[in-house]
Amino acid sequence: MNSSEKKNTDNYMAHGLCMKCKDESNAYTYCSSGSKLTVYDEFRDIMPPGRINRYDCVEVRFKNNHKDFYRICGNLSLSPGDIVAVEAVPGHDVGIVSLSGPSVFRQMKRKNVDPKNLEIRKIYRKAKPTDIEKWYASIERELPTMKRTKAIIEQLKLEMKLNDVGFQGDGKKAIFYYTAEDRVDFRTLIKMLADEFKIRIEMRQIGARQESAKLGGIGSCGRELCCSTYIHHFQSVSTNTARVQQLSLNPQKLAGQCGKLKCCLNYELPIYNDILKSFPDASMPLKTKKGRAFHHKSDIFKELMWYNYENDAGNLMAIPVENVKKVMRLNKKGKFPENLEDFAISKENKIDDDSVSSKEDLSKLAD
Repeated sequence: MNSSEKKNTDNYMAHGLCMKCKDESNAYTYCSSGSKLTVYDEFRDIMPPGRINRYDCVEVRFKNNHKDFYRICGNLSLSPGDIVAVEAVPGHDVGIVSLSGPSVFRQMKRKNVDPKNLEIRKIYRKAKPTDIEKWYASIERELPTMKRTKAIIEQLKLEMKLNDVGFQGDGKKAIFYYTAEDRVDFRTLIKMLADEFKIRIEMRQIGARQESAKLGGIGSCGRELCCSTYIHHFQSVSTNTARVQQLSLNPQKLAGQCGKLKCCLNYELPIYNDILKSFPDASMPLKTKKGRAFHHKSDIFKELMWYNYENDAGNLMAIPVENVKKVMRLNKKGKFPENLEDFAISKENKIDDDSVSSKEDLSKLAD
């Protein structure tokens, strides 16, 4: 398989279609393994009581970057994997049902979508062979259109980067996804694209994280990027996330391929926040007759807090959490122990590492 065929295969898989699962007509068929937006439905084997069609909304996924809720018209019976024609402006789009039944309403509640909202778009029908043929033809146009558009952008010398092109199922409209640091005047570009491709053009700017999700790649962990494999809802990541986990504040280590803070920094944050609730306030210094000591770092797994005297910053003392609380209780009563060494279990010399970074460098990484 050459590079052109591979790119075309990847493009079909982005739509949830897999050439490894061709049917007897030698056409691409739906394959849930080709999409990061596949949903596990815990109610799939449970028949709902009463009328089967009383759940009149389904979740439909499109080109591996978004999915939406649609209302079923009439007595149409749909199940995950069905290819459907849905309402769009203008014309219609083609997508794949990813979720149906009671699980849809749980998803709608989670995403704050009112099932009774009259503005929810409709599903016209199950896709006819002619609809699917047009859909396939639209998919085939995406890569050539993207290549030609990049050439036009270079010709116009626009400061923007084209990431992806997605055609509507009926081929009447195309969405061009791009990234840019500054505002771009692409009125001339839209005019040239409309004249050349004879379609309706929509330019949609995306962020650095969405760009990485579309392009994919391998992370520092050696695995595919989380954003390109299963994350479809991005949560903001701040530098405080790294501080809570006692990570080295080094932009080179904390940044992902998108240039922003790694999404995986959020994975263990709730555990750290929960455990740190049992730790004493780290902003309070420990007072002894030898002098005041300030907090340097914590180890939540060993339940240790590291302190150093204000006049001896090079020496760190590992003190169990219970002993820190004991010293704080003595301080509140106005009592000061002779030193902290009596409460510590070990000492070490402070080693300067690469964690010293400017606040400006770190703030650029945060969302």
